[in-house]
Amino acid sequence: MRIAACIGSALLVLIAGSPAYAADAPAVKAKAAYVVDSAGTIHFDKRETARLPVASLVKVMTAYVVLREARLGDTVTVTAADVRHAKSNGATTAALGKGERLTVRDLLHGLMLPSGADAANALARRYGPGKAAFVRKMNATARSLGLDDTRYTNADGLPEPALGGYSTAVDQVELARRALANPVFRTIVGREVHRVPKSAVHRAHTWRNTNKLLSQADDVAGVKTGYTRAAGFCLLFAGERGGRQVIGVLLNDQNERRFSTAERLLDYAGSQITIG
Repeated sequence: MRIAACIGSALLVLIAGSPAYAADAPAVKAKAAYVVDSAGTIHFDKRETARLPVASLVKVMTAYVVLREARLGDTVTVTAADVRHAKSNGATTAALGKGERLTVRDLLHGLMLPSGADAANALARRYGPGKAAFVRKMNATARSLGLDDTRYTNADGLPEPALGGYSTAVDQVELARRALANPVFRTIVGREVHRVPKSAVHRAHTWRNTNKLLSQADDVAGVKTGYTRAAGFCLLFAGERGGRQVIGVLLNDQNERRFSTAERLLDYAGSQITIG
């Protein structure tokens, strides 16, 4: 009996100290999710290859293409069509006005922080040139990055059911990894607020990041929120944990829950890195 007890105690010690018996992954109720770190370790996956609408996560590719095509100091004139596009579709806006001239750097903040469809329209129109040409660039870039389960139909993620845009959790995480390698992109998506002082060619703007994770958790690097009725609430997120970059995505979740779930997933990945 004493021998059996000793063996049992030894087994308990081995189990407790084994990475295979680390803390359970957090519950994730999003339709699809994927979390991976910079060493290539997958920490969570759920329907990660399912093709789904991703709402405004589309704007990550918009920013990625613009950063390859434009100079940050270029100026873009906002048109009535840019303003009308956002308002008529009930989309989130950067509150741009007809005739304003803003730099690409500022428009990228208006695109990524308040998720302005007006900023997306202006950038796509300028750097297609024209929206159709810009979408072709988005899809060509997706192919070049190996995002074979991603198809874009516009630059802002507004639903167009007849055209059938989609992506996957795996593709979104890979796109974020590529985008975050650009220090300008990384700086923009990591900001909680960006202010544009009034000038002779544009109004003053204050844009606040829709990503609550930035103020809710430590060492978070962004990346992007999204919502449409078809896509549900989405969140592409990244942070530093255990000395590694961790990137994840939640597709079709609930509004506030996506932020708390993302925080738990980041911390869970950190705990696995530490144990490993």
